[in-house]
Amino acid sequence: MNNRNRLTTFIMIALVVGIVVGYLVNANTDVAGATSFSDTMSLITTMFLRLIKMIIAPLVFATLVVGIARMGDAKEVGRIGVKALGWFVIASIISLSLGLVLVNIFRPGDALHAAGMMPPVDATSGITSGSLTMKDFITHLIPTSIVDGMAKNEILQIVVFSVFFGTAAAAVGARATPMIDAIDGVAHVMLKLTGYVMNFAPIAVFAAVAGIIAKSGLGVLSTYGIFMAQFYFGIALLWIVLIGIGMAVIGPRILRLISELRGPTVLAFSTASSEAAFPRTLESLERFGVKNRLASFVLPIGYSFNLDGSMMYCTFAAVFIAQAYGIELSLGTQITMMLVLMLTSKGMAGVPRASLVVIAATLNQFDIPEAGLLLLLAIDHFLDMARSATNVIGNGIATAVVAKWEGDLGEPNKEPAVSPLR
Repeated sequence: MNNRNRLTTFIMIALVVGIVVGYLVNANTDVAGATSFSDTMSLITTMFLRLIKMIIAPLVFATLVVGIARMGDAKEVGRIGVKALGWFVIASIISLSLGLVLVNIFRPGDALHAAGMMPPVDATSGITSGSLTMKDFITHLIPTSIVDGMAKNEILQIVVFSVFFGTAAAAVGARATPMIDAIDGVAHVMLKLTGYVMNFAPIAVFAAVAGIIAKSGLGVLSTYGIFMAQFYFGIALLWIVLIGIGMAVIGPRILRLISELRGPTVLAFSTASSEAAFPRTLESLERFGVKNRLASFVLPIGYSFNLDGSMMYCTFAAVFIAQAYGIELSLGTQITMMLVLMLTSKGMAGVPRASLVVIAATLNQFDIPEAGLLLLLAIDHFLDMARSATNVIGNGIATAVVAKWEGDLGEPNKEPAVSPLR
């Protein structure tokens, strides 16, 4: 068993043990004890996620700058960018539409409305929605300071700066070569550092699952079991659709890609964090045969524009809340909501509980009680696990498809994760 498979196995074991330990704590301690245990476990999870977050900004910057600079052609960068964004738009429409169709078929909110289980409309969810308009999105897109963008892990801002920086470095030519080599060295170091941090992943997974089960108990899963089952069915269907479209472009080899992405997908699922899986996803794509210069360009953009699982959840959850309050939304209103979510969902990577923030902003615009978010808070962690795993699969397929369109998809290789960028 190689190191990657061993880590995946340890993560799965930690997931199961975490459920068992969390249940035992919940069943054998009082509320105060369970809460204290949960708080301690959350500290461990937070430490791991912060270790991951400290890697993301320099890794995205280094790999993206080197990839663009070594392309050497601004037209190539533009062409790849257009193809990537084209795929992202198609995938976004599919994800949002699928969530909208399924929530109207299953109508999970009707049962809550009939039972009168909705929170009072004036209750507060604790989620700050803010205002997400086109102006806000555009102004947020451009960093006032790249240092500030990196400090806040604003992936979209880092991508914008890196694209300009890499393009300028390519235009300078030979004089920029020493600097690009140095940044290449930074990428190698960050990938090596990723390997060190990943050794703590099983501990973090155990802590995350044990903490949430100890605090909420297994009952939270049975209470919302039907809703969760319907959402997970939708996620499975989205996987089938994305893999099917990917197979139409790449061929049967898409199954090899899914196998390569197994490790980062399990990590994203277990930690409920797409960010945690970013470095491993980049390495998996390189092993699959995607040139690093292309993967390091497309993948970071995907983390801001192509969060398929999160987008499907946004339409599913927003209409679910409307149903719970007995609010009937016309087809036109639902389509308008979907278009709004197309905009507001961009750049949500790296924002804590980002999907809930986006949903809160959308509910306000359609006069749906924001208090409905309280219906989801208890199970959001378990829903986020599925969303995060789907985001990894979606971005992995997107990157491989763009590589195929570019004629830049090579044969699978077994090179180490810190192989030179090329």
